[in-house]
Amino acid sequence: MFNRRKTKVITVGDVKVGGDNPISIQSMTNTKTKDTKATIEQINLLTDKGCEVIRVAISDMKDADALIKIKENIRLPLVADIHFDYRLAIKSIENGADKIRINPGNIGSTERVRAVVEKAAEHQIPIRIGVNSGSLEKDILEKFGKVTAEGLSESALRNIKIIEDLGYDNLVVSMKSPSVPLSIEAHKILSASCDYPLHIGITESGTTYAGSIRSAVGIGALLTMGIGDTIRVSLTGDPIEEVRCAKEILASLELRKFGVNFVSCPTCGRTEVDLISIANTVENALKNINKDITVAVMGCVVNGPGEAKDADIGIACGKGSGIIFKKGEILRKVNEEDLAKELLEEIDRL
Repeated sequence: MFNRRKTKVITVGDVKVGGDNPISIQSMTNTKTKDTKATIEQINLLTDKGCEVIRVAISDMKDADALIKIKENIRLPLVADIHFDYRLAIKSIENGADKIRINPGNIGSTERVRAVVEKAAEHQIPIRIGVNSGSLEKDILEKFGKVTAEGLSESALRNIKIIEDLGYDNLVVSMKSPSVPLSIEAHKILSASCDYPLHIGITESGTTYAGSIRSAVGIGALLTMGIGDTIRVSLTGDPIEEVRCAKEILASLELRKFGVNFVSCPTCGRTEVDLISIANTVENALKNINKDITVAVMGCVVNGPGEAKDADIGIACGKGSGIIFKKGEILRKVNEEDLAKELLEEIDRL
């Protein structure tokens, strides 16, 4: 297991972030926050899919006021995302936000930042300092000539100091960039300089396919270094896909378990059944099964049950048929058209 960096523990609603606490999964709604019906529906659907902290965009006072009703109808900690207008941050806190996300550098004067910090302190909620490669301070860009890992980390440390100088340290920090190598290097620099919990992710990562891969590479690399306390996969698509990808990243690194661990072998010339269809059918059916088991779908006797002998249950296929095995022991032979159905029935009996 990876040696995780020791960080402070902060609390977002009922979710603890940092220290030895589980790495939590976040997402962000893509509804208009003021459309409370649509926003509540999406948050509750994301909750059912495994999201643990949800963020909403606060663009105006109607969005901030909508937090009251949203908060009453969801089960997740609610984070308000604010840019530029400090009054929106204050109103969001008053209306029940469990955390706010700001970039102190674009909030304005020290007095405006102070007003936000004092309100957060009054309600004892954390502030996430969000630094983005697309909005680095001009002097930092001039100093380094372009967006660099050093510049991102310097901006983060500068904004941390702004809040610390106001007497507040209930903080989470994030640095986002679409560049995976730059993000990794920036987090390595920052993690050596502060002990605040880090919210990690690759911003503007792309659509579901490319964005999931880019996010898995970037987030996964950081997690193997012990860096990261909460994650958000940022995709141009349905937020449910963000949660699915985040869960798969954490499960793949064996940092968390989310029900069934499904494995299947790649197809090759030895395969004599429609393995792709069988595997997809089984995987889709397993999404709603909450059992701590490993299920294997193997295309031939070379890969299973030999290679998959540690699986709790699985199938290994031959020509037009296959065997169902349990912990490497053969149970019975089944026709191809019944393989998925009978495997799922065995899983139900486990």
